[in-house]
Amino acid sequence: MSNRKRTAALVTVAALAGSVVWTAAPVATAQVVDVNYACKTPIGDKSAVSPIDIKGVKSGSGYRITMSWQKGVSSSPVELGKGSMNPSATITLGGADSGTVAVTGPANQAAIPENTPIKINDLSGTYTPRKSGKVTFTAGTLTIKALGTTTTCTPANNPGPSLTLDVTAAGGTGGTGGSTSGGSGGSGGAALPQTGPEDSAVALGTLGGTVLLLGAAGTLWLTRRNQPR
Repeated sequence: MSNRKRTAALVTVAALAGSVVWTAAPVATAQVVDVNYACKTPIGDKSAVSPIDIKGVKSGSGYRITMSWQKGVSSSPVELGKGSMNPSATITLGGADSGTVAVTGPANQAAIPENTPIKINDLSGTYTPRKSGKVTFTAGTLTIKALGTTTTCTPANNPGPSLTLDVTAAGGTGGTGGSTSGGSGGSGGAALPQTGPEDSAVALGTLGGTVLLLGAAGTLWLTRRNQPR
């Protein structure tokens, strides 16, 4: 292979290596969504609108999902003493995955006055991807247990997702994550076809794995190294 062709091949590999790292960047979108809860309470039907925020943080092979209410929902005709109200909820999955994620949290840390909107503490749970791709997280049913009674609140306005994550299932391909990004760079160098002498194939593989560190200097060094003396 001539020096000119070898240089062109190295530049092509550099461009491909850069594009692989770019497309493997983590993708996540989140927005606060107004949810109109229709609640079935021991004293009749009630409704309330609360903005819902859902966040996901990578944790091991899954994600720690946290659901937050920015306004109170429902109310009680009597005061709810400290620790007497226990909330839980479900988050509906969509997109590449399906099912629900259960989220729970602590009981109320302070007394809730009568006829006052009940402020729900942040609820959290663990989501482990079963399929790879973009997964949406939408507010589901909220359950409030207090003083031996149960109140169930269901979204009545068909809210949109509060969170979208690009995930990778265990043993799957695609999605995001540090290990996936690193793996793409390594496998890219190993899978390069041999189009010339062994030393040329080694040079191409080396450049594919280190181009982000060496940049143009790496290309120049490899080109000069193979020039006839």
